[in-house]
Amino acid sequence: MFGKNKILKIEQHAGDFLDVQEIFPTLQGEGPFVGRGAVFIRLGGCNLKCNFCDTEFDSFKNLSLTEILQKVVELAKNSQQKIVRKLVVITGGEPMRQPLEKLCKELILLNFLVQIETNGTIFRELPSQVKIICSPKISNHKYHILRADILEKIDALKFIISAHNSDYSEVGEVGQSSREDISIYVQPMDEYDEEKNQKNLQKCLNLCVENGYFLSLQTHKIIGLK
Repeated sequence: MFGKNKILKIEQHAGDFLDVQEIFPTLQGEGPFVGRGAVFIRLGGCNLKCNFCDTEFDSFKNLSLTEILQKVVELAKNSQQKIVRKLVVITGGEPMRQPLEKLCKELILLNFLVQIETNGTIFRELPSQVKIICSPKISNHKYHILRADILEKIDALKFIISAHNSDYSEVGEVGQSSREDISIYVQPMDEYDEEKNQKNLQKCLNLCVENGYFLSLQTHKIIGLK
C-alpha cells in the first residue's frame, strides 16, 4: 500500500463477522515460526500508514466466523485430506483493529497454533495460548514505549531495519529492556532496490553480531511464495 491506505478505526463488536482480505496456505516466511506450514488470515484495514508497506489490505469482504473457520480447515489439509498446516497466522493490515477474541478461541479449540502479527498499538484480551509477534512502527520520527498490557503479552519483537531511512536505522526502545524473555528479530526493509536491500541486510547482520538479535528474512519472497 506504500502509505496510500485509508486509516480505519478500531472496531468493537462480538466478532461473529470480520473484514477479511484473503485466506491462503503458505509457509511462514518471517520471525520465530519461519518455515512452518501455515494458513494465513489477512484481515482488512489498518490504523496506521507506513510508506514502506507493500501489503494489499484495503480490499476486503465481510465473512462470518463460520466461513473463516471452514476455509482455514480446508486449506490446512494436504492432498490426502490430513491437516498438516497447524499454524494459523492472523495478520493485516492491523489484525487487532478488529475483535479477534472469538476467532482465536475457536482456532485453539480446533488444535491450531495461533500467531498474531501486530504493530502493537491496540490491546485485546486474547487467550494465553496465542503467540503475539509485534513489529513496532515509528510515529513522529521515534519509537514509543508499548503499553504495559501489550508488552507483557508479546512473545517476540520484530524491527524493520533500513540503512537509508534514519527512522528505521536502529532497534528502538519500546519497553523490551524490562523483559529479558522477549526475543528480538531484525528484518531488512525491502526497498525494491537490490543495492539498497543488500545494505539493509548488512545493517541487520551487524546488529545481530553486536547485540545478539535474531535475523529475520522474508524467505517467502526469496523462494517465490505469497
